[in-house]
Amino acid sequence: MKEYTTDSIRNVALISHLSAGKTMLAEAFLHFTGATTRLGKIEDGTTAGDYDEEEIRRGISIYTTVIPVEYKDTKINLLDTPGYNDFVGEVISALRVADSAMVLVDAVAGREVGTELAWSFADQFNLPRMVVINKMNRENANFQKALASMQELSEVRLLPVQIPWGEKADFKGVIDLLTMKAYKGNGQTAEEIPADLKAAAEEALQSVVEAAAEGEDALMEKYFESMALEPEEVLRGLRKGILAGTVIPVFVCASSAEIGIGPLLDAITSLCPAPNGKPAVAQQKNGEEEQLTVSDSGPLAAYVWKTTADPFVGKQTFFRVYSGSMAADSRVWNQSKGVEERMGSLSIPRGKEVIAVKNVHAGDIGVVAKLSETTTGDTFCDKGHPLTLPVPEYPKSLFQVAISPKTQADSTKISPTLTRLCEEDMTLSWHNEPATNQTLLQGMGDQHIEVAIRRAEAKFQVNLITNIPKVPYQETITKKAENMYRHKKQTGGAGQFGEVWLRVEPLAEGDFEFSNDVFGGAVSSSYMPAIEKGVRNVMKEGILAGYPVSGIKVAVYDGKEHPVDSKPVAFEIAAREAFKLAFHDAAPVLREPIMLVKIMVPEANMGDVLGDMNTRRARVQGMDTDKGRSTVTAQVPLAEMLRYTTQLRSITGGRGIFSMDYDHHEVVPAHITAEIVAARQKEQEAKRED
Repeated sequence: MKEYTTDSIRNVALISHLSAGKTMLAEAFLHFTGATTRLGKIEDGTTAGDYDEEEIRRGISIYTTVIPVEYKDTKINLLDTPGYNDFVGEVISALRVADSAMVLVDAVAGREVGTELAWSFADQFNLPRMVVINKMNRENANFQKALASMQELSEVRLLPVQIPWGEKADFKGVIDLLTMKAYKGNGQTAEEIPADLKAAAEEALQSVVEAAAEGEDALMEKYFESMALEPEEVLRGLRKGILAGTVIPVFVCASSAEIGIGPLLDAITSLCPAPNGKPAVAQQKNGEEEQLTVSDSGPLAAYVWKTTADPFVGKQTFFRVYSGSMAADSRVWNQSKGVEERMGSLSIPRGKEVIAVKNVHAGDIGVVAKLSETTTGDTFCDKGHPLTLPVPEYPKSLFQVAISPKTQADSTKISPTLTRLCEEDMTLSWHNEPATNQTLLQGMGDQHIEVAIRRAEAKFQVNLITNIPKVPYQETITKKAENMYRHKKQTGGAGQFGEVWLRVEPLAEGDFEFSNDVFGGAVSSSYMPAIEKGVRNVMKEGILAGYPVSGIKVAVYDGKEHPVDSKPVAFEIAAREAFKLAFHDAAPVLREPIMLVKIMVPEANMGDVLGDMNTRRARVQGMDTDKGRSTVTAQVPLAEMLRYTTQLRSITGGRGIFSMDYDHHEVVPAHITAEIVAARQKEQEAKRED
């Protein structure tokens, strides 16, 4: 592959709902341009875009794949993204480094859930975009219906610049309004527009010319004078309108049948902006923003948008150069980590292949292997000109599983493996939950977690078991109580003796307070640390149902000691038992985490969501509706939200999303407490039997 300079590069993200045909469109482009000798098939696992074992097994895209297509002295970096909601992190990473987005729509299904989600992310990045109505050869395909469904979603006018030549089984090709020619099949050769479509094409052309005229004042003046524009002027006006976001062109094709491929490639090269279409923004060391012109002559600024672990070539780091250029065997500064990295051989990725290059120019996407410190979201720059490129905001992962090792050998590898998985994927995170002694892995949904677990197995040889996480309940008391315990052990020689009298009471603020209220020296102050240690150990283990104790004040007010047999360990044991007895007398309760939940759903699903919330012990705080979408705010116990990601998708057909943050702790109702305590006792009995 030859080197391409900034003007000759197009970075286009392919985004859509699941199975709208992104991977097959990239495959058709490769075949049309001669990069491959035959068209791959998803069901055979032979496409360039879906090459990972897990993608082939599932028949869907899981990772974003870079597919460079060389066409008419232009390199089009296609970023083939997943359509399934769980892998939305890959879509966000791809949009971060794209200059435009191509939204694919199934001609039968029209706008779908994934389309809406992808569209909203393209809005966040303010990306110019084009819409492609794909699968026009399918039974029940309907161009106008699919177009209307997308226009409902878009506030910007959708402008057909192609119309279909037939539909369903009769879909022959496309009528291209930019050239006013008909293109049969893959569109390699142009022919005259059939007579029966001529009038429709001329009428549609009028809208295209008007939209182009609106893109530039000079063109508008010319159009008012002559009511016509030259083809080059139409392209110029459309380019400006697309970049400004005032118009979105619409195309048609059938990627799996390779119909309409040539005209679509022509449109990408002539209408999609080059990387230098708008300046990049970076942050200087002092926090001020710097506008970067996307050119080789500028200071180096490259963004790491993806990292992967490969068992054969090691860690691979994918980057996009926003300013300056990267050379093989050079040294660059990682501003995010504050370290210097040595670039070995640089490559251009194409699916699972990598093509070695000497330089990666401004605006291009490259990959480098075996960097030691760099992770996703880092910025490369010159050490003398430190810059940081902004990292996009990723949605909060709300689906949790508890992770445990399958074997003893796996247990030592859990921490580094989870860390590496989370470095690769910005929507994965993990932490240890002290209240339940569980390792928790968080992702976007069950499929996301399942893929991560299988990746740990395949790439890192670590076998993990997943379970539903326990709720981090807390134990506390509701009234004052006191009790005592005498620990006495005589087994010949020196014995053990310690007697502790203590009082417990609820603590309004804070987790724990300990005080020595002993007067007259009944218990030496030297034993107080041992008494406190005994109490703290019980607090960690829990008394009622094995959960940590908090919100409690403990005061030691009396006791006895023996001049010979008293030892710190004796007072520690006495304190443990006295605390347990006093705790049981102080009306103990369980407290549970209450979450502040915001649920955004289509207005039509509002009733179902509210009904479901009522079954979850929710307290609805408010409801709001705007542009056909409703937002419900509620306080809900965490115990009721553990699998809500899956359930909300089921209720709303995947159109609902929610956010959840910790709000406060609250006392668990008595009947639920009884169930939790009974479950804990069963668990302990099972352990004893083992």
